[in-house]
Amino acid sequence: MTASALPSDPGSGYFGPGSVTWQVMADPAAGVGGLAALFLQALHPRAMAGVAEHSDFDTAFWPRLSRTAEYVMTVTFSSRDRVDEVAAKVRAAHEHVRGVDPVTGLPYRASDPDLLRWVHVTEVWGFLDAVRRAGAGLSDAEADRFLAEQVRAAELLGATDVPSSRAEVADYFDAVRPELRASGTSRRAALRLLAPPMPTRVALTTPARPAWTALASLGFALQPRWARRMHGLPGLPTTDLAAGLVVRGLRAGVLALPESWRHGPTAREALAREHAA
Repeated sequence: MTASALPSDPGSGYFGPGSVTWQVMADPAAGVGGLAALFLQALHPRAMAGVAEHSDFDTAFWPRLSRTAEYVMTVTFSSRDRVDEVAAKVRAAHEHVRGVDPVTGLPYRASDPDLLRWVHVTEVWGFLDAVRRAGAGLSDAEADRFLAEQVRAAELLGATDVPSSRAEVADYFDAVRPELRASGTSRRAALRLLAPPMPTRVALTTPARPAWTALASLGFALQPRWARRMHGLPGLPTTDLAAGLVVRGLRAGVLALPESWRHGPTAREALAREHAA
């Protein structure tokens, strides 16, 4: 459970060109894998208590989603100084997130290593699983290397005992499943992901609403079968085969777009530097 060696150039960040992390996180399927992770995260009562009681997830869905995505991209592609700066801000914010989970009656703190481990493992599992199922061609060894590289990202926020291979991730999910459960909080989070608020004009005059619903439904379907069943939300996709075919089609469609359209500014700048070098 150790992180991989750092790149020699601090400007290349904690992973750098040639890492499996850059390969996975630059892939078009990684985003929908992140949505799968959010659905899965909702099943952990103590983790969701912090979100429900201390965040603006309900009232500012899009800005919060954007901040989360930008943090992940920053940790992946930015210089080590920049990553250290943003990680320190997140750690400081976590110190104020604490309370008692109304579902289990147990105390929680966002800085608890076990909760940080849960969020990290679900994220890296989601990214990796979606990219592999979409046909990116990663070998088992490369998948394990990605997970080993990502230990560094988890440790930046204070997670400990972080799984660093597919086998360790599988063992971790087996061990944590007794703590998971569907609840009113998890269902509200899942429904918010499926149908987030949109300005009326956008919802009525653009395809944004059906497009997002389709994307979020795919994220739901990419969860493990046991998680989909645990959510207990009827009418949502539950078959692995269909999810695999759809995410392959999504990836192929996005890869047909110009490269400048496929990435945000942080990834674009890093990948441009790589190409130039």
